[in-house]
Amino acid sequence: MTHPMPQPSEEVGQLFRDAFRAHPAGVSIITAMGPEGAVGLTASSVASVAVDPPTLAFSVTSGRSASHIAAAQTIVVHLAGADQLDLARTFADPSAPRFTDSMDWEVLPTGEPLLKEAVWALRCEIIHRAPLGGSVLLAARVLDIRSNPADSAPLVYHNREFHTLFQSVQPAI
Repeated sequence: MTHPMPQPSEEVGQLFRDAFRAHPAGVSIITAMGPEGAVGLTASSVASVAVDPPTLAFSVTSGRSASHIAAAQTIVVHLAGADQLDLARTFADPSAPRFTDSMDWEVLPTGEPLLKEAVWALRCEIIHRAPLGGSVLLAARVLDIRSNPADSAPLVYHNREFHTLFQSVQPAI
C-alpha cells in the first residue's frame, strides 16, 4: 500500500523560494525549433549532471516556448556572459519579440536555432522528461559544443536580478 506524500506547508514553500532567491545561478538561454519556428527562453536552472557522457539538466514551467522546448528532440543551451544581458532579458520576457532580424542568430544544419553571441552553446539531445509539479525536468546529452572566443564574465541571476561576477574571493580548492 502506498501512502501519499505529505504536502509542504505554505511556510516551507515561501522559505524555499527565499532560499533559492538568495542562491545565485548561472543564466542560460535555451532554444529549439518549434512547429511554428524558433522558440527560446531564459533559464537559471541549468546544471551539469555528468561528464561521461556529457549531460545537463534543467526545468521549464508553463508557456509556449517552454512547452515546445519540453517537446523538442534537440535543443541548444547557450551559457550567457555579461555581454548577453539584453539577450537574457529579451528571452525572459514572454511578450518580447525573439529571433528578430537584429539578433545575431542562425539555424544550424541540424535544425536548432543558435544565438551566435553566446559565450558557450551546447547542442543537446533530450534523453529524459519528468513532470514535477508545475514543471518538467529535462535531462539532455550534449552532442556538440561551440565557444565564442570573447572572454566574458558569466551572467548570474540572484535575488530576482541579473548580475555579473568579476573576481574570486578565494581560489577554489
